[in-house]
Amino acid sequence: MVDTSLAHGRRERLRSRRTPRHRAPNPVSNFAGSFASLGELAMEGAHVSASVSDLDTGQPLVAIDERIVLPTASVGKVLLLIEVSTRLTQRDFAGYGILDKAPAEQVGDSGIWKHLQAPSLPFADLAALVGSTSDNLATNALLRQVGLGAVRARTESLGLTRTALLDYVRDHRGPDDAPQLSVGSAAELAWLFAALARGEVVDSMTSSRVLSWLSLNADLSMVAGAFGLDPLSHRSTDHGILLVNKTGTDAGVRAEAGVVRGPRAAVAYAVTVQFNDSGLPARLRVLDALRTIGTDLLEYVH
Repeated sequence: MVDTSLAHGRRERLRSRRTPRHRAPNPVSNFAGSFASLGELAMEGAHVSASVSDLDTGQPLVAIDERIVLPTASVGKVLLLIEVSTRLTQRDFAGYGILDKAPAEQVGDSGIWKHLQAPSLPFADLAALVGSTSDNLATNALLRQVGLGAVRARTESLGLTRTALLDYVRDHRGPDDAPQLSVGSAAELAWLFAALARGEVVDSMTSSRVLSWLSLNADLSMVAGAFGLDPLSHRSTDHGILLVNKTGTDAGVRAEAGVVRGPRAAVAYAVTVQFNDSGLPARLRVLDALRTIGTDLLEYVH
């Protein structure tokens, strides 16, 4: 049953925390580079949204159009992982089965299952593939098992109104398909990762399992590229830094949300840039801006 009081409370908190656009809620010198680099992208015509908050105090550190809804590509797969983890916590034994590859669900881009000989894998192993390589085939197999409706209901039960996983992963989107895989607001995504870190998404066991899958993420090409971590092995603290994140990449979209903890502090963050991917220089400017945010986060937590 959906806890309507939780959903209502979450919506009210999001509505009440109004902050000015394109500046820090308080003077935070650590993030001057972030505001400058994202501001330059916005001046060039990109849609930019970012939210950063201190995980321990809840203090908002960065708020840049943090409530607007933008495409978030594979970041929305976190919502699927939450539903999968919830079913495992609740001992839904229908979810412990072995899932087969379905030819109709095979798509291009990210993932390794399509390159493996294994025709079937356990439910939880597919979730690990989604967490580690954003595996598109594994995503579609899990969605076939749990259903988009269940993921949407779970998302709404968490009080998220501007963030959603809209569809299966597709190579081509026709007029009858959702225009994007997922959408979200930076404010909600940063809140979601903070809630996962505090063990508040459904319960502590469910949250911990989702974080475990996401800690396998090998994509440190964006914000997390500034942390100096090994992309293939960063599940434990490295030079005082502990990271859990999820990225999303699509034509003209770069998005990332996560939690990073250091010796001094911890933050939850989310940033999305929708831009005209007209050539390599434009793309590299976006990636440089995202790594600038990462540098500022590192300065704050370390």
